[in-house]
Amino acid sequence: MIYFDNAATSWPKPEEVYQGVSTFMRRAGANPGRGGHRLAQEAAAMVEETRQALAKFLGVKNAKQVVFTSNATEALNLGIKGVLVPGDHVVTTSMEHNSVLRPLHYLQRDGISYTIVAADSEGYVCPEKVENAVQSNTKLIIMTHASNVTGTVMPIVEVGQWARERGLLFLVDGAQTVGELAVDLSQLPVDLLAFPGHKALLGPTGTGALFIRDGLVLQPLLVGGTGVESELAGQPEEMPYRYESGTLNTTGLAGLQAALNYHQKLGQSAISATISALTNRFIQGCSMIPRVTIYGPKEKAVERTGVVSLNIQGLNPDELGFILDEVYGIAVRAGLHCAPQAHKTIGTYPAGTVRFSFSVFNNIEQVDTAVEALQEIAEQSGG
Repeated sequence: MIYFDNAATSWPKPEEVYQGVSTFMRRAGANPGRGGHRLAQEAAAMVEETRQALAKFLGVKNAKQVVFTSNATEALNLGIKGVLVPGDHVVTTSMEHNSVLRPLHYLQRDGISYTIVAADSEGYVCPEKVENAVQSNTKLIIMTHASNVTGTVMPIVEVGQWARERGLLFLVDGAQTVGELAVDLSQLPVDLLAFPGHKALLGPTGTGALFIRDGLVLQPLLVGGTGVESELAGQPEEMPYRYESGTLNTTGLAGLQAALNYHQKLGQSAISATISALTNRFIQGCSMIPRVTIYGPKEKAVERTGVVSLNIQGLNPDELGFILDEVYGIAVRAGLHCAPQAHKTIGTYPAGTVRFSFSVFNNIEQVDTAVEALQEIAEQSGG
């Protein structure tokens, strides 16, 4: 099997991740913060060590600003629902994932409105269009860092700086970038950053986090047991426990800690360069195949991640994905990728596209094999 579905979740994981999960479960698989015995203390120490490592990775000085969640969707829901009240307005884009658009859709029942700014045909959103969509009651701007359909990297620095100058909150969906591109929150004008641990960070599923800018207080998404200040009738105010009710995925966080160590060993620049090289080679190869349409940025002026969506003329994306899997042993994702507005933007709705997404564990030989497979399929299906 050649695995090119890393935008959904990365696979394989570093060997250290498998070992980290197994070792923790066998040695100290207790409940962190829910007891004074040594196993609970060791579990709590591991959680905080992972938090510290993640904060350092992101350039965050105060690790308590990093709140653990079960995935990026939960983190986005916490960020969105935690700051909005009836009467607020939100500006977002047509390239967002359903984990942004669906919460906004349901919040309309609470008197919250939103405007979707259309991207261009390559999935890029102009900052000026975002600025022009702001209204007198706008509180929050939400923008993906990079599209999960086209790989287009968005102008979050420009939008974030503009928002900060006007006192608007800026939430960034980093699902497709954290771990693949350098993200330094000591430099980026971002108030909230949501991301998973199981994609480019190479950690286990069931892990994610929300960075909350210092001084910003949200309404918790969940309330309940936190392991601290149990005598209070209400939720504790202390970060990050205000937002971490219930037992954390400690085994997953042990694996995430191992994944962060692996990232540090390889270096972010090396990881980014590897994925970029694979992506460019794949695009170059596919661009030579008749009847193949590649979506997303075609000029180097707009950066893209290791996500490439394409179609072969005359073939339904689901059919192409099935052939790649069953005949060639290549795993991709076909369809709408939980981002229907993005597909409407680039003209691929309702069928969608076939998405290839690369990881540091892929190689040139695998990319060339995929290009050859697409060449054969295009020739055989051309009549």
